[in-house]
Amino acid sequence: MYQLLTKYLREKISLTNAQCELIFSLFQPRMVNRNEIFFNKGMICQHFYFVNKGCIRMFYIHSDGTEFTRYFAFEKNFGTALASFITQKPSLEYIQAIEKSEVLSILRNDFYQLLEIIPSLEKIYRHILENAHDINSQRIESLLGKNAKDRYLSLLQQNPEIFQRIPNKLVASYLGISPETLSRAKAQVQIY
Repeated sequence: MYQLLTKYLREKISLTNAQCELIFSLFQPRMVNRNEIFFNKGMICQHFYFVNKGCIRMFYIHSDGTEFTRYFAFEKNFGTALASFITQKPSLEYIQAIEKSEVLSILRNDFYQLLEIIPSLEKIYRHILENAHDINSQRIESLLGKNAKDRYLSLLQQNPEIFQRIPNKLVASYLGISPETLSRAKAQVQIY
């Protein structure tokens, strides 16, 4: 149950077995069904999720009903409604399982307590925050400066797994384009 989390943590920092046991005692396993939304807009985020199996996405729904995906978290990644988790203000986003997923969930207070007890975990949290900032910066640059075909090519190069596991409709929502535009971009690339 905790093998993937152990591997993730030990690739980044040194931990004793006792520290690992403490960490595991605070992460609770949770099974989430395919397409289940398990965190809703307007809630205050109290959990950080580690994806043990499957995929979750963080997304927004605009007033016209259009969905915009902010992030996909596959196995061996963390995901949460990060702004709400940090600020403790109501979230503007939802979290949904794309596949039947197994996540390990830790309460915000327990997470911050762990950072106090095991200071080396700050390095992992800093890595998560820096990675989120980098991804968001690249997304903004892509959305503002690239056409649909170039966005598609960049994503294909950076994360081809998305195209193997995520429905086109959701990939399009991540790229900020319609599913039809995604199909045209794919067709243009296949011609070359």
